[in-house]
Amino acid sequence: MKIQQDIRLKNYNTFGVQAIAKEFIDIQDEKQLIDLYNAGIFQKKFFVIGGGSNILFTQDFDGTIVKISNKGIQHFIEGSNIFITAAAGEVWNDLVWYCVERDFPGLENLALIPGTVGASPIQNIGAYGTELMNVLYTCRAFDTYTGQFKTFKNQECGFSYRDSIFKSKYKGRYIVITVTYKLHLHASLNTSYGAIESELALRNIKEPTIKDIATVVSHIRVEKLPDPSTVGNAGSFFKNPIIPNDQLEKLKLQFPHIVSYPIDAFFTKVAAGWLIEQCGWKGKEIGEVAVWKNQALVLTNKGEATGNEIFLVSEQIIDSVFDKFQIKLEREVNIL
Repeated sequence: MKIQQDIRLKNYNTFGVQAIAKEFIDIQDEKQLIDLYNAGIFQKKFFVIGGGSNILFTQDFDGTIVKISNKGIQHFIEGSNIFITAAAGEVWNDLVWYCVERDFPGLENLALIPGTVGASPIQNIGAYGTELMNVLYTCRAFDTYTGQFKTFKNQECGFSYRDSIFKSKYKGRYIVITVTYKLHLHASLNTSYGAIESELALRNIKEPTIKDIATVVSHIRVEKLPDPSTVGNAGSFFKNPIIPNDQLEKLKLQFPHIVSYPIDAFFTKVAAGWLIEQCGWKGKEIGEVAVWKNQALVLTNKGEATGNEIFLVSEQIIDSVFDKFQIKLEREVNIL
């Protein structure tokens, strides 16, 4: 087990901001976590990363960065159910296409989401009408408090919109090692999201396959979102806020075109990108920080931005949205 010292993190975060970690270790085998526990690493300051797509370093990290890089995907079929187990270090999009190529439905709407498998239950990732919580079966994680491995069933993960117990109640305690998903051979495809329907129509696809959906979703994401390999970003920087329905009705009187999605009889999700755009931020640049021209939810690093500069722009956006709509945006990324 090799722990590296004073490692530059620019290549380990999709924002491409520079920061230095006091210590860094790349985990290839889960047994290494036991070694780290026995060495007392988890009793000190540490942070776990996968693909680095949901973090913003605003300063050097005076602790240990633990990068999860274990690999492996396997599956078995039982009746009409498909159980797929993937290592946390696998690239998420590779898992999606593993399923697409085998005609296993359920993950195709989540194509091209950046990051690794390990982040999927932590964030309860979702896109285009599909959420991770609907397909997760179990999640195996390492408890940094006890040095033991624990398996969580779906209902034990405390899923809610872009949240889980791993992100809230137990934040920083458990390290996801493997995730098992339960899919169904005969599941119906979800094409209800407007952008998917429109793109399928443009391509004259009337009876889409799983591959069609994954391809269309990937196309939509490329059109709307910058490629982290060329433009530093962390995808959606803000969560879509959830507000009471009576607050929405009041907002509609002043902003009749507000974009929203009903959740239940009491609450509605409002499109954060629309709110930000209405405040004039879409395409705006401040120094080396820019709000993406095609999607106001995304903050980008033009090349030399510091994490703190990106954070300060996000503060300005939050303030301006609150001043105009009385809605407090929450960041989706982890701020370090």
